[in-house]
Amino acid sequence: VLRHEEFEEGCKASCNGPYDGKWSKTMVGYGPEDNHFVAELTYNYGIGEYRLGNDFLGITLVSSQAVSNAKKMGWPLREVTPSIFEAEAPGGYKFYLEDKEQLKQDPVLKVTLGVSDLQKSVNYWSDLLGMKIYEKDEEKQRALLGYADNQCKLELKTVGGAVDHGTAFGRIAFSCAKEELPNIEALMKKENQKILTPLVSLDTPGKATVQVIILADPDGHEICFVGDEAFRDLSKVDPNGDKLLDDAMAADNSDKWFAAQKMKKASA
Repeated sequence: VLRHEEFEEGCKASCNGPYDGKWSKTMVGYGPEDNHFVAELTYNYGIGEYRLGNDFLGITLVSSQAVSNAKKMGWPLREVTPSIFEAEAPGGYKFYLEDKEQLKQDPVLKVTLGVSDLQKSVNYWSDLLGMKIYEKDEEKQRALLGYADNQCKLELKTVGGAVDHGTAFGRIAFSCAKEELPNIEALMKKENQKILTPLVSLDTPGKATVQVIILADPDGHEICFVGDEAFRDLSKVDPNGDKLLDDAMAADNSDKWFAAQKMKKASA
């Protein structure tokens, strides 16, 4: 756990999806956000489950320790190719664990998103957003892109139809120099591309205020660019992150409350 933050009302940039109530976010990863891929887990109080779509196809990481942990805990694993195991996180999200010694750099290799038209998506992410194409396989209808050799890659894979985002509404975020944000906004306007949230400042209680712009690719995948200077301050590893998360879960106690009322949490 790198940091944990609580919010009393919905985010004006829909960071917690299209939900208006109290929510929290917990950043988890193998190291600091400056140089590691990090997952942002959002929790909307009172929501019990989400309907998954086919937009997010999984995260692939290299870690024999993760495979060993899963086996020790009796967590279901399915070998999809030699030495690569599929695990399913709570809620149905897929992780692909490569049974090799964990890399010294970030062990998260790639994040895979479903697309309806591979070439159209590759054009968007490479021509407009400036990603380098590392691999493209027409037969398997997949492409691998990224901003740097030593960073987690983005894999685009055709799903054979329309992309369904379900009700969980994830997004991918990148930091960049603050002065680049207006240029990104101007380019998207010029190219008639979708801007979900025009350049806006977002507050985090007790922490830095960051500037962000949120876009949508041809399949509606949400993409957030955040000003790096303020983000470096906001994203410092919080040594109290674990305790803040534990305290919030203890204070929430919602599962017991709903059970006592003989009610179910809402399904989104």
